[in-house]
Amino acid sequence: MVSTLTWIDHDSRARERTLRILAQFQEKESRDELGIGTVRDSLADLLFPGTSTIQTRLRYMLFVPWIYRALEDKNVSAAQFAGAADKHERELVRRLQTADDHHGMFGKNAGGDIKRLPSSVYWAGLGAWHIRLTPFSQGQYHQRIDETYRQKRRIARQQRHGRDRADDPDTEPDNVYNWHPRLPATPADFPEKVTFLLTRDEAEFIRDRLQVACPHSLLAFLALQDDKPTGAYPWECASSGRFSTTHQTILHHARLFSEVMHGAALSYNYQLAKKTERVGLCEHHEENFQEWRNALPLAEIARWNINELWALTHREGHQIAPQTRHFIESWVRYIRTTPDALLKGDASALIEYREKKLKGPRSRFTNKRAQEQWSGHSGTGRISYRWKTVKTLLADLHQGLCQEAVC
Repeated sequence: MVSTLTWIDHDSRARERTLRILAQFQEKESRDELGIGTVRDSLADLLFPGTSTIQTRLRYMLFVPWIYRALEDKNVSAAQFAGAADKHERELVRRLQTADDHHGMFGKNAGGDIKRLPSSVYWAGLGAWHIRLTPFSQGQYHQRIDETYRQKRRIARQQRHGRDRADDPDTEPDNVYNWHPRLPATPADFPEKVTFLLTRDEAEFIRDRLQVACPHSLLAFLALQDDKPTGAYPWECASSGRFSTTHQTILHHARLFSEVMHGAALSYNYQLAKKTERVGLCEHHEENFQEWRNALPLAEIARWNINELWALTHREGHQIAPQTRHFIESWVRYIRTTPDALLKGDASALIEYREKKLKGPRSRFTNKRAQEQWSGHSGTGRISYRWKTVKTLLADLHQGLCQEAVC
């Protein structure tokens, strides 16, 4: 896998998109068998920028820059930088194994042999929250670190000679920072006695970064609240009554999209169970589908302005393919017109056609090997827009904010 994905290192956006796609296979509810992930991720990024389903604990947002800043302070060369970072991250993983709190720990079982390091998981989020200031991909950052050192030395010489070049964007000191200049100090016992508990100063720093980097997001709003977020979905949060009109609008579309596409996923699983003649599984999926159908808010779906959904989701960094729009609009139309015939006829054929179009010869409807490898459940969890992850990150933040300030 590493050798086949090295090309994405030269394009930070492509790299982040690819890592996000790979991450979808970590959770059942994230499996995107029908190609709707672009819409889901666009809404999730509107609500909770910088997050992903494979993030676990908030303090990794500081662990990673602390490691890199220490390497920069030692002037580790570009030739040795990636290797040194890898070594220090694996040491961090080993140290965390000795901590009392193992929840959300990378490499809980693999330890130092972990394959995906925290820096690759948090790199995009560090940029989105403006903790990471370098615009480059992780690989480019490693390769260009010597240029950072040269710029710092040049500025130091200019300052020693008393030259005032603060108005020159090419030599302004801020331009040589790869990490936010107010990044909290690295604890003296890091990583020997590392834990996931944020200090109050650290929590305030992250909270403030959210207010500056993504001030209009629901994530930034929730970071300011005294109570921890609740509910299985963001629209079920106890504090939802205090959400802004903009947040309420986004959540309205997010909830209805999650609602209708859950039915598409259930139909897909029902059809596969029927295709493979797994009677018990077929009955199970049919029962789940009927339960979904009986709970459908049909009146609300009938009034739903789906064009507003496209206006929200089709934006920079998130392009919704015409075929995806057509599939979703067709499924919604069948729900509106024939809600009691969704497991047969054209509505059923739509689901099969979509999967075949996406997977080609690997389609589970036609490929015997793919049918044999199918677990019986695929993408059956309702879309929650990373809410489980967000609740964990915010719980860490609120716990840190409740710590006593260090004077």
